[in-house]
Amino acid sequence: MSAIISTKILKRVLGDPQAGTIKRLRKRAKEINALSDKYKKLSDAQLKAKTTEFKQRLEKGAKLDELLPEAFATVREAATRTLGQRHYDVQLIGGMVLHEGKAAEMKTGEGKTLVATLPLYLNALEGKGAHLVTVNDYLVRRDAGWMGQIYDFLGLTVGVVIPDESFIYDREYTDASHSDQRLHHLKPGSRQEAYSADITYGTNNEFGFDYLRDNMKYRIENMVQRPFNFAIVDEVDSILIDEARTPLIISGPTDDKSELYMGVDVIVKQFVETDYEKDEKQKSIVLTEEGTEKAERLLEEAGLIEGQNLYDIANTQVVHHLNQALKANTMFRRDIDYI
Repeated sequence: MSAIISTKILKRVLGDPQAGTIKRLRKRAKEINALSDKYKKLSDAQLKAKTTEFKQRLEKGAKLDELLPEAFATVREAATRTLGQRHYDVQLIGGMVLHEGKAAEMKTGEGKTLVATLPLYLNALEGKGAHLVTVNDYLVRRDAGWMGQIYDFLGLTVGVVIPDESFIYDREYTDASHSDQRLHHLKPGSRQEAYSADITYGTNNEFGFDYLRDNMKYRIENMVQRPFNFAIVDEVDSILIDEARTPLIISGPTDDKSELYMGVDVIVKQFVETDYEKDEKQKSIVLTEEGTEKAERLLEEAGLIEGQNLYDIANTQVVHHLNQALKANTMFRRDIDYI
């Protein structure tokens, strides 16, 4: 006999684990709401000074969780003044979930872009950097230019990383070539500047490629990324599941070996059956002693090997091409083994 227990019954018996989390976070949201009237009365300069105050408290040993209600209230008021948008309670809760390193599912229209400003600001206060990872170049630039107004107002810097370009948010800079005003204040900057900013927006692919490129650098000062601290992944299902199936591969141009190919091919065409032994079943071929001596003599005359020994370490590549040319000329037949 099998038994099926519904989710509702399980929740009644064991309780809903999420319900407890939401209840706890609602209490913290009330703490943030209680600060609203006080923060509204602050001047722009006083509100901006909160960032310096928070950093000093962190230096003295305060924890980010202790600062969360005040930091979130600061961002909420800054958003109201710069964007005319005020975080709702559901957005405050979403921000707290992200700060705790958990996934928050929000419906379309619930303002995910604005939600991210809360934990990004809080975690950027340590000066170690905070990343926002999203799915395409346009969203990176739009969100950084749009939400950058909040961070800039509060004294934090913002960087943008997209393929072949990087930007720094600068409210004094205007690029009127874009019809979208949210892109106007992104000033071209170096890769290192973008990664050194308090908050950096970028795509998952570009962050990944920059990581790979950094691992190919010979000097630490040439690396663009710094040690990782905190990141929020937008569209997490797409980035960590769908996009993750495509590997990030760095490749460069190969040397032109056409002369070597042709030179070895000419030599191989001079071989006879006593110069090699082949195994049709295993598709393998090896030179006999006579064949090796012949190959060394012909390759030396053609200037294709170093020294007189074919199997010196310096001639490894030549040996590889010799074996491939032997297979191509003696084992593979046109329109049978290949087209």
